[in-house]
Formats: sequence, structure tokens, C-alpha cells
Amino acid sequence: MKNLSIEKLNEIFKNYTLKESFDHLMELGFKNMSFSTSFGQEDQVITDVIFNNDYPISVFTLDTGRLFEATHRVFDDTQNKYRKTINAYFPDREAVEKLLTEKGAYSFYESVDNRKECCQIRKVNPLQRALKGVDLWITGLRANQSTARNQIQMFGYDNAFGLPKFNPLAHWDLSTVEKYLEQNQVPQNHLHKEGFVSIGCAPCTRAVKEGEDIRSGRWWWEDSKKECGLHLNTKS
Repeated sequence: MKNLSIEKLNEIFKNYTLKESFDHLMELGFKNMSFSTSFGQEDQVITDVIFNNDYPISVFTLDTGRLFEATHRVFDDTQNKYRKTINAYFPDREAVEKLLTEKGAYSFYESVDNRKECCQIRKVNPLQRALKGVDLWITGLRANQSTARNQIQMFGYDNAFGLPKFNPLAHWDLSTVEKYLEQNQVPQNHLHKEGFVSIGCAPCTRAVKEGEDIRSGRWWWEDSKKECGLHLNTKS
């Protein structure tokens, strides 16, 4: 990163447009940049920028085995539109088989620990494989997605994975995201029109009501922090 600190990078990038931020990113000397997409609205914005500009950034997704059919449809529509590769990472078969055999298909409803165990197997472990050898992790995180994310900056460092993170939409609001998608005719999940703002695994996601927190539709039966373990250890 040309010896630039996280703080300095955030200062430099704060007034860039989205494309300007990616153009400048190409000058920072990263050798293996990777973007993780769940095909949500924010991720689709970033995918559009990466693919349309042929940036040397690999794109991958985590298929937990419990996704909505509508999410797979966006996956397919996105590949068809851009004719680019999106690498899919699945959870370990033996780990999933063991979990279901010992605890059943819905153990995550029974306790926070069980839910975190499921997320660890289906999300965190595959992510560890996906990020192997990566020197910059790009995400679609926004600061106003939840109270747990309100300190997110464009650049941060993830202590859990030992990687710098680039969050190009950190300061965007949802209306800006939606406007970009409409103007650029980017494939979207039809569930967004039905109140599903943050979309994860089908059994763990519901639509949110007007006035509710964006993340309230995820693991709605819990009172704990609404995160799965992918983005809990980031410092700006």
C-alpha cells in the first residue's frame, strides 16, 4: 500500500467517486484482490463496477446450501449479463452431514451458540478458504446498515482474517444504491421489492417492516448482535 496507513487511505479516498476509488485502488500495489458477493444490492453495485471495467479482482460467493432460490437466480442473471466468472465456495460436506445428523435441520433456532455453529460451518469456514492467498478483501458493507457497522470506513483491517479491507460503499445510503442499480440495469433479487433488505439463508431471513432496522430481518428470533461472524473483527 506504498506504506500508507489505514487512516491516510481513508483520508485520500473520502471524496472519490466509486470508479475513482477503484482506479486509485489499482495503484496501491495489491497483488491478489478479491471481492465477496452475496448478490445483495450493495454487492451488485460493486460487481457491476468490477466487471464493466475489467479490474483484476476475483469475485466469489459463499453458497451455504440454504439460500433462497431467488438468490441463485440473481447469481445466474449476473453471470449471463457480464459473462464473467464468479467462484462459488460451499461448506464442507462432512461437517454439514455431522451437524444435521446430530442436531437436525433447524438447530440454529434453539440457541445463539447453535446458530453461530451453523454460520461457522456454512459461512466462516468456506470464507477462510476463499480468502487464502488474498491480500485485499473487498466488501459491500455500508456504515448505516446496522448499529454494529456504523463505524465502518472505506478502509479497515480485519483482525480475524488478518487482511486489510476495502469497503467502497461505506458512506453510501440505501437510496443511492437503489438508484445506481436502476440506472445501470443491474440484476437484482426480487425479494428486495418484498421487504427483504438484507438477504441471507432462507430459514434465517424475513422481510422487515417500515421503520425497522435493516438487519432486523436476519436471525429475528435473537436479541444478540445481528452478525454471522464474517465481519466482527474490523478496525478502521
